Amino acid sequence: MITAPMTTMTGLPDPDRDAAFYAGVPTKRALAWLLDVTLVLIVSLLIVPFTAFTAVFFFPLLMLAVGFTYRWFTIAGASATWGMRLMGIELREMSGARLTGTMAFWHTLGYTVSVITAPLQLISAGMMAVTPRGKGLTDHVLGTTAINRPA
Repeated sequence: MITAPMTTMTGLPDPDRDAAFYAGVPTKRALAWLLDVTLVLIVSLLIVPFTAFTAVFFFPLLMLAVGFTYRWFTIAGASATWGMRLMGIELREMSGARLTGTMAFWHTLGYTVSVITAPLQLISAGMMAVTPRGKGLTDHVLGTTAINRPA
């Protein structure tokens, strides 16, 4: 059981002292991403008939717009997408606080730029795999990180 984080200078749990907050986070983020992308795909497919099927011609842009909206609003609401919630992780600011609506917007924008620029997405995934806090590229830029949800 994980209890409230022991804070460091940043307010985030220390990866050495409070390793339980970061245990399995990169894998959980990958699984959450798969769940989120699947949900965005399903919602996008459901929208297509309501566009008189013209959305077929710009389907990747539709998915990008649906995904942006989904990520922004779910992260702003609970500091985690539905996939992240199912995996038991959430995003935190450098202070240790949950993400605000503004920070959720910037995090989502950074993620979206990474998605549309394949090398950035690969760099971000690699960073999540090797950094002590499992931080991706957008996390490093914004000072955010994903942790296992405290009890």
